[in-house]
Amino acid sequence: MFELFIAMVKEEWRIHSTMFGSISFALFPILIFWIAFMGSFLLPLMRQALPTGELSMVLHANYLMLGFMVGAFGLLGSEAMNRRFGQASLLAYAARSLPLPERFIFANFVVKDTLYYFVLWVLPLALGFLLASPFIGVPITLPLLLALTLSLSFLSGLCLVFFLSSLYSRSKPALFAILGILALLAGAVALVTGKNPARFFPPVMLFNAFSWLNLFLCCAAIAILFTISIWLFTPEIADTTKHYPDMLVPLSRRLSFFPTPPLTAKDIIDMYRSGGMVGQTLFSFVIPLVVIWFFLSLLNGYLPSYGVLLEFAIVAGIIASTMYTWLTMFDTFGAYACLPISVRTLIKSKIASFTVLQIIPAVFVALAALLSRQAVYLIPSVVLCLSVSFYSMGITVWLTGLSPSVLVYNVKVMVTYLVLIGIVLIILSAVAFSNPFAALGAVILLLPAAFFARLGFAKWEAREQPGF
Repeated sequence: MFELFIAMVKEEWRIHSTMFGSISFALFPILIFWIAFMGSFLLPLMRQALPTGELSMVLHANYLMLGFMVGAFGLLGSEAMNRRFGQASLLAYAARSLPLPERFIFANFVVKDTLYYFVLWVLPLALGFLLASPFIGVPITLPLLLALTLSLSFLSGLCLVFFLSSLYSRSKPALFAILGILALLAGAVALVTGKNPARFFPPVMLFNAFSWLNLFLCCAAIAILFTISIWLFTPEIADTTKHYPDMLVPLSRRLSFFPTPPLTAKDIIDMYRSGGMVGQTLFSFVIPLVVIWFFLSLLNGYLPSYGVLLEFAIVAGIIASTMYTWLTMFDTFGAYACLPISVRTLIKSKIASFTVLQIIPAVFVALAALLSRQAVYLIPSVVLCLSVSFYSMGITVWLTGLSPSVLVYNVKVMVTYLVLIGIVLIILSAVAFSNPFAALGAVILLLPAAFFARLGFAKWEAREQPGF
């Protein structure tokens, strides 16, 4: 029923336009278009430092990561088919009263979300490069081909993580078996060919040597992964009773050095019992970063020996900062409104929970340093990662409060975030590449992080919080 899909698209527009205005939301894809259009004029300068082929690999990696970050529908299935925003019921939930299969409803929801991200993020960037191509001496066929392959990269990442997250909801042993097989295949490709497995990513191969057969195989792989993922989807929770020991009291005692131990312990327990701690870590952090490592390692010949590790630490810090979004996505202030808890206190508890979760990126970056035989730079890379993560989190608290997942599409918020993050990352990269141990100085970012967080406390304490 096409009517259901259209209704879901309208619903998505109304939700976000109600949150921060129709004009501001409509300007977001225009902002992405303008960034792509103006950035295209820097390509001649970029080519002097990085060949065109390697630059295209970086672009495809970015789109692949975008697909990874939004594709974990298998983890969100229950929330989407129930009440995604607490008391606010979505059509995906209301439509269950109609004589429609739940898989059909969820398939419409997934296609709607995919189209939503495509229109907001993928299409504007492709159009920006397309319209700039005549001014930079690029044949018009190149941006058209790049738009196609970048779209396939986005859909490949989305459908792969959708498949893995759906498999995770069904059988964790089966998921780890599939991940093991994929790791063995990647190792076999590297061993047999002597090349980085990232070079055999189908959209990249299609960009380098277009053929209708390669295009068909890419589209077929995406369609198969999507179909299997929908088939694996199960909206019903098994009718079983789970018993848990008391974790709140002992965990609160261990976290007593935080200002709000019970609330911090509650966040950690919620993530642990819902499977979010494992699932989110795997699909929103580990898998994207493993793939990004393969793509970044292609730059070994253009960066210092330690450059890839430090660049990886910066990327890991940016992705780790989204852990604040994990903690606030389905936990709105409305549930705490009847308790003597202020917005400031609740945000502080989320920051404390975020601090606990930073153990994950610290361990991951440390392992990357050891496995890449760069152990001498282990401490600088971990410090760099955590400093970037906390700095990004502080800005997120100031700009979005308890609603980072929805306010990100506010144009003013996005521009401010990109400017504040971009300037710092450029300076950090320059300093770290000149002397890797200078990356230890990134710890100074904790000061502006605390400053922005305090601004956020005052800002959001003074505003009425949504009750849904």
